[in-house]
Amino acid sequence: MATVTFQFEDTHIPSKTVTGDFLDMSILELTEEYDVHLNHNCGGVCACSTCHVYIEKGEEFLEEISDKEEDFIDRANNPRIESRLGCQCIILDEDAQITVTIPDQSGIIGHEH
Repeated sequence: MATVTFQFEDTHIPSKTVTGDFLDMSILELTEEYDVHLNHNCGGVCACSTCHVYIEKGEEFLEEISDKEEDFIDRANNPRIESRLGCQCIILDEDAQITVTIPDQSGIIGHEH
């Protein structure tokens, strides 16, 4: 069973940990399924950077970053070495242990729950 912990740069939002069978699901899909606020505009097809997240732990359990994803991350607010797009973070291990930090969403215009 996989475990994904969502942390937030906005300290007013408490962290949330979810567990389950997440094989072949994206981090963006998990945010939708478990009502975790993460803006997204393109519908999860790697055509924007609004679902930008930081993978703090568990990168090895995710699909490798593509050149296209890297190009869009360069357009995100405050990209770091652990930056990924939530729509492209596909979980590849049924026992994954992943920690995700969601950047402050207040300055990002995008689809919300």
